[in-house]
Amino acid sequence: MAYLLDADVFIRAKNLHYGFDFCPGFWDWLVQANHRGLIFSIEKVGDEIEAGDDDLSKWARKRGPEFFLRPTSSSPAALGTVSRWVTSQRYQPTAIDTFLGIADFYLIAQALAGGYDIVSHEIPSDSPKRIKIPNACIGLGIKCLTPFEMLRRERAQFVLAPKV
Repeated sequence: MAYLLDADVFIRAKNLHYGFDFCPGFWDWLVQANHRGLIFSIEKVGDEIEAGDDDLSKWARKRGPEFFLRPTSSSPAALGTVSRWVTSQRYQPTAIDTFLGIADFYLIAQALAGGYDIVSHEIPSDSPKRIKIPNACIGLGIKCLTPFEMLRRERAQFVLAPKV
């Protein structure tokens, strides 16, 4: 199974668990997994990340459309499916309007269209004030897992090289 990563996976990795300065193995693993057809994100997530001015934005700019996928020909139909699901739920109109304008909407649609699992730190919430990725995934039958679940599932290892 291939994965689409949410922006928060990259941001939290940089800020917390896998900083570029002390865990470059995580970032190398992402690139290698992308080359194997396992790890991707979407263009809109890439745009969000590249808008910054830090190590993460520099890293993302180097990845290009091979990593941050552009919409596919099946994306418009999937966008319609996601939009219909969202508007059929009990979310407040402002929550719906916000959701339909952010990368999460497109991430879920691309996962639906391409059969991807979504990787996010978000947790489900019953609040009608904000649409969370896991809630939409549950409603649309998309697998959603945390980065740690994905790393374990894929048996990723960040092992120190022996000192020479």
